[in-house]
Amino acid sequence: MPVIVVAGHSRKVGKTSVAAGIIKAFNKLSWTAIKISPHRHGEEHASEQLGADVPFHIYEESGCRGNSDTSRFLAAGALRALWVEARQDCLGYAIKALHPILQSDFFVIIESNAVMEFLDPDLCILVLRYDEEEFKDSAREVLRRADAVMVIGPQHNLPAWWSWVNESLINLPQFFSDDPQILPDAFVKWMETRLLSLER
Repeated sequence: MPVIVVAGHSRKVGKTSVAAGIIKAFNKLSWTAIKISPHRHGEEHASEQLGADVPFHIYEESGCRGNSDTSRFLAAGALRALWVEARQDCLGYAIKALHPILQSDFFVIIESNAVMEFLDPDLCILVLRYDEEEFKDSAREVLRRADAVMVIGPQHNLPAWWSWVNESLINLPQFFSDDPQILPDAFVKWMETRLLSLER
């Protein structure tokens, strides 16, 4: 079944907002939304339950009124929303556990960079934010395989990473928004064309 990945060059660049915006814009499709969080020792929001005996968790969101990212997916119109938390070295096992969903649910949208190591999605959107200086190593691989780029905050000064990223963007469709919660019409039309092709 079609799998769409929304990735970003750093944390808090608007990945969840863009993914939720896609679900909302095309809410007639049967979406399963998945957020994947690689667990790193000492990370602020990492689950204390993960360890040698518990390499990953898959939680299914039950409500659309909460503040979590998965609640936002349901509020946007997803039929199902899952949060996957995995130890960094066991992420592949977590992805394998998701295969029944990836193979049976009609449209799957995944918010993650790391998933690109294990999947070849039908469509990959990379979110860039000009006021964020970090550029993760995982985003370099995403950049190489992205189908389009959503640029947030184009009014800001160009970051240091722009000098080498720009060369990779020459042949990619680029869309711009000051607010990740507002998808530009051009992006929605582009997505519509791509999603229609995936339905066939």
